[in-house]
Parts: sequence; structure tokens; C-alpha cells
Amino acid sequence: MRIVVVNPNTTASMTARIERSARAVAGPGTRVDAVTSTMGPASIESHYDEALSVPGVLAAVRAGGADGYVIACFGDPGLDAAREVAAAPVVGIAEAAMHAAALLGRGFSVVTTLDRTRGRAWDLAGRYVAPGACRGVHACDIPVLDLDGDPAVTDRVVALARAALARDGSDVVVLGCAGMADLAAEVSRRVGVPVVDGVAAATLLVQSLVTLGLGTSKHGELAPPPPKPYTGALTPFGTA
Repeated sequence: MRIVVVNPNTTASMTARIERSARAVAGPGTRVDAVTSTMGPASIESHYDEALSVPGVLAAVRAGGADGYVIACFGDPGLDAAREVAAAPVVGIAEAAMHAAALLGRGFSVVTTLDRTRGRAWDLAGRYVAPGACRGVHACDIPVLDLDGDPAVTDRVVALARAALARDGSDVVVLGCAGMADLAAEVSRRVGVPVVDGVAAATLLVQSLVTLGLGTSKHGELAPPPPKPYTGALTPFGTA
């Protein structure tokens, strides 16, 4: 089994961290390859960034060669479109993390990066889990690219997680950025509750779907997109 984990931004050092997290949980016989988007923003911290990251995600998925795909950005950019062009399972890390967290307690809190991204996390919670499962979304106000190599990051995430648990009355913490993947175990140890890393959760969910012999339905909404030409910079994405 081969799982491709797509980093929708163009920062290779983040891809390496994502790949380590995914490989750490993959089962025997599962090969995990993380790929860096070939186009788009260096990090995804706005709706504009997210929109312009989608062509890179779709290019990686359309390249094929995998039994399943993970979209490793907490906004799950291009998830539905990727499912249209892939028969193999495609799972977003916010989707996987929130589903996993909902199985581990009565409610969870999301700890994410910038305050401006909180609305997107709330939108996804409304799509993925039952009302009330997500008790709060909290930002540590650390830019995505500053998560790497700053020894103070873990302390700030731990402090925010503790405050979120107390304020929200939640039982579980979800880390709201792929760049936080390597913090989950330490944050969990220090705050004393399950802490879900979406990269690991999505990798195992894809692995499970493939093991079950299940792929994306090609009936109805997720059937391949209608054939048509595209123009300009998007010419290679045409479906004609």
C-alpha cells in the first residue's frame, strides 16, 4: 500500500516534518511518501492562500500512483475537488482529527496558529462533527513558518491547550496545523488529555479505508468532473 501525503504549501521543511509524523504511525507494508506542492503559497494562513493552494493539491492527486491520499493542511483545501479526480480515498487532516477527537471525549478544543484562521476551523467543525462536539477554537498567534525550530512553541501550545480545556470544559485537544504534528505527544503528556495530530489520524484513516477495499464513490457528486477545456495558467488542468 502506498499513501501520498500532500503538503499544500511549498515549504519543503514542513513536508519533512509531516512525513515523519505519517510514517511513525503507518503499519507494516504501508509506504508513506510526502510531497511538497509545486505551486502556491509558502504557508496557508488566509482564504486567499487556501484558494491558491488548491491547484497544487489537485496536481499532486492527479499524478496518481497511490492507493490513498492525505491533504496535510488544517483547512482541508481542495478536499472535495481531489475526491472528484481520485478513485482512491482522500482524507483531510482536519476531517480526520475532528472525527478522532469526537470518539475520545464529550467535546474537544482546537489549538491553531493565527486568530484569522479560527473561522475556517469552525466552518469545518460544523461540517464534520455533531453540534457541540467542538467546544472552542483557540489561536496561539504563531505564524505557520515560525513553528519550526522555536523551542518556545511547545510551551505556548501547552499553555493555550490548558487554558482551552478549562474554558471550554472539553476533554480532548486537536492541533489545528500540520506544522504542529510533532508536538502532539509532548503536549498530551504535559496537559494530561488526548491530543490529536491530524496528519497521523488521516494517515491511519486512509490506511484503514484501503485495507477495507474502499475508495471514493464515483456516483453522483464525486463523479469525475465534466470534460471541458481550461485556459490560461490553468490549461493543464483541463478535463477535455
